[in-house]
Order: sequence, then structure tokens, then C-alpha cells
Amino acid sequence: MQRHDWGYLTIWEFRVKTGKEQQFEEAYGADGVWAQCFQRGEGYLGTELVRDQKQPGRYLTLDFWISRDAYTHFREQHFAEYEEIDKKCEALTEAEAQIGEFDRAGYANK
Repeated sequence: MQRHDWGYLTIWEFRVKTGKEQQFEEAYGADGVWAQCFQRGEGYLGTELVRDQKQPGRYLTLDFWISRDAYTHFREQHFAEYEEIDKKCEALTEAEAQIGEFDRAGYANK
């Protein structure tokens, strides 16, 4: 599957603590600990990390999945690991919020 095959997307916003930007980018980037965890899930297609050019310390993660079912199944199977990584990464951020969960318009999930 290719990244353009995505059918489900989760977007999170993070406010990163000053001085923790590099650590955050390493943990949340396309090859970071989160992406490595997600790779254990069938249907995971990749993560993009974007940095706001006007608001220092503001980042978004975009996690691409083949379907909502694939993401839900991953979360159920890897809940403990997900929570462990989340707890470790708390020291890097001041705040985080889920922007939303999106289905790709006009795309039939496979």
C-alpha cells in the first residue's frame, strides 16, 4: 500500500516546551518512536510531522491509516505500549489536543 491509499487520518496538535523541539521531532517524526509503534499495526501507512511557521513550538502530527477499523484494531491490540510511550513523551510538551479524525472523501475503504 502507498501513502496515497489512505482512508483514515488522525491529526493531533502539540505545543512543545522550549528547548525540547529536537527531542520532540525525533520522537514524533516519520521514523520516531510513535511511527515505530504504529508500524506494528496492519493498515498503518505513515506519519507526517509539520511545524507551524508563525507559532514557534506548535506542531501537528498526521497519522495515515488504510481505514478507521485498522486504527481501532491497532489501539486495542497495543493499548499498553501506546500509553507507555504517551507517558514518556509528556515531558516534551506543554499541551496536546486531538484536532480530529478524518475519513477521506470519495474514497472507498478497502
